[in-house]
Amino acid sequence: MIFRRLIPLFLLLPAIAPAISKEMQELMRDVALLQQQVKDLQQSQDTKFAALTVMVQQTLDSATKANTAVAVLESGIRGTLQEQLRGVVTSSVGVGSKVEGMGSDVQALRASIEDIASRLGRLQQQMVDLNKAVQAMAAPPPPPPAAGLSGATTQGGPASSIPPAATLYENARRDASGNKLDLALQEFQDYLKYYGNMDFAPNAQYDIGIIHYTQGNLEAALADFDAVLEKYPDNNKTPDALLMKGKTLVKMGRPTQGAAEFRELIKRFKNSDQATQAMAQLKALGLPYNPSAPSSKKRAR
Repeated sequence: MIFRRLIPLFLLLPAIAPAISKEMQELMRDVALLQQQVKDLQQSQDTKFAALTVMVQQTLDSATKANTAVAVLESGIRGTLQEQLRGVVTSSVGVGSKVEGMGSDVQALRASIEDIASRLGRLQQQMVDLNKAVQAMAAPPPPPPAAGLSGATTQGGPASSIPPAATLYENARRDASGNKLDLALQEFQDYLKYYGNMDFAPNAQYDIGIIHYTQGNLEAALADFDAVLEKYPDNNKTPDALLMKGKTLVKMGRPTQGAAEFRELIKRFKNSDQATQAMAQLKALGLPYNPSAPSSKKRAR
């Protein structure tokens, strides 16, 4: 029975076998195609992964280079800033030194201006004195001084061998300018001896003090300037005599007494060139002028 049932099956095998073989071939072909696709996909993934790896490595290299460039740039900027800062500091120091130098130059210029003002004042005084001398020379000879007056000789006027007052005074001034101090000193003293009551007597007494001061005879110079202030008060040489008396006292090592004379000069002749010089002398002594400070009433000798 079983054999009978299998007979139809065996009879059908030749007809079924080609169909099964064809399906198997298609299946095997599909499997092979799928394997090829998987292989291609794997190769594609490998290629993309390799490219991605290269890109990542390039990115890392670029980042490293960028970091290096930033570090170099930062170092360069820091160095430049430090160099500029040093330059600014150096320039500031140089400017400070220049400002200090300019301050010294200004002080020196001020001192020069004061000296020029003093010289102009003396020149102006000399012009005044010269004008008076010219007027005296143009005037008729004065009558002999009355008996008992300073500078008069007994039995009338000056001795006939003595030159006129203006001539004697101008000769003395000329010799003093020519550095013939001893001769000028004698001529000024002769002027005081014979013409001690005339206009140029204070000038002659002052010029004698200047000669003694120049020669280093400070005691005599101090006495001469005192004589101008005491014998001929309130004359045109009073400011100069006060100034030179103060300088003489300072040079003699008596700065306190010299400062008192400077203060007296400033108090009495505050707008004069001599007062300006007196202020400079007080400043050099470290004793600025104080208007409220009392002046010395007792004159130094």
